Amino acid sequence: MLLLWRPYGMILKLKRTPGIYLVGFMGCGKSTVGRALADELGWRLVDLDADIEKAEGTSIAEIFDSRGETAFRLLESAALRNVVRKIECGQPHIVALGGGAFSQENNVSLLAEKGICIWLDCPFEMVQRRVGGDAQRPLARDPEKFRSLYEARRSQYARADYRIEIHDDDCADAVKQILALGLV
Repeated sequence: MLLLWRPYGMILKLKRTPGIYLVGFMGCGKSTVGRALADELGWRLVDLDADIEKAEGTSIAEIFDSRGETAFRLLESAALRNVVRKIECGQPHIVALGGGAFSQENNVSLLAEKGICIWLDCPFEMVQRRVGGDAQRPLARDPEKFRSLYEARRSQYARADYRIEIHDDDCADAVKQILALGLV
């Protein structure tokens, strides 16, 4: 259960492990909102997909195509564990997870007490406009599978501590909603 006691202006859960994890479907704005939120709070930003691409020296699409989704999910979980270790040392971070990271039970369990998870809930039509059919997004290539995946993951994202509705392309609104939660 989320503790709402706020020592020094921050909820206890964030005081122990100062991590805010942005979860949601691909194209919902996790990286963009994360960057703006990190700037606002003066925290570090980790874009998990970008970190994986940098570490592997290739794109997520290439990892999916050459090694498969299972291999990618292992890399993703390892990268997330590394970030959580930094956060456990007291380094505040905003972490933009990949769209499938929060659908992996091991990742959800890891994050359960390691900060706050916020679901950026974006309507399918907006996600489709932003990334539908993008060849660089392996799971968006097939329109029918893309929609099915979106629907299947909604219940997984709903396990986040908070839900922020995304109404438009202005990330400032999402940042304002997150700050209004009074987490920090």
